[in-house]
Amino acid sequence: MLLVRSAALFVLAALLEIGGAWLIWQGFREHRGWLWICGGVLSLGAYGFVATFQPDAHFGRILAAYGGIFVAGSLAWGMVADGYRPDRWDVTGALICLAGMAVIMWAPRGGG
Repeated sequence: MLLVRSAALFVLAALLEIGGAWLIWQGFREHRGWLWICGGVLSLGAYGFVATFQPDAHFGRILAAYGGIFVAGSLAWGMVADGYRPDRWDVTGALICLAGMAVIMWAPRGGG
């Protein structure tokens, strides 16, 4: 059950961080305005709290593992929100990152 909770928290973190960055991008770069930018800032702030709910107590491990989720999530977000089509190297890189994330986060550890 801890693995499911941890995975769900990583997905939520990705939605908040990538979504927040995307909102700021849209607000500034696509000239959609300050409301979009403010929404992005709030989303990024909320992302900052999500990692604190991870069952593992090591900040460095959580953020390092989240990096793999961020890479794959960013490509997925681009596909859904912007019509981006990743090539095989994008997909291969994202899968490598996800494998690294799983090893960092969920490898069996003997007491430490």
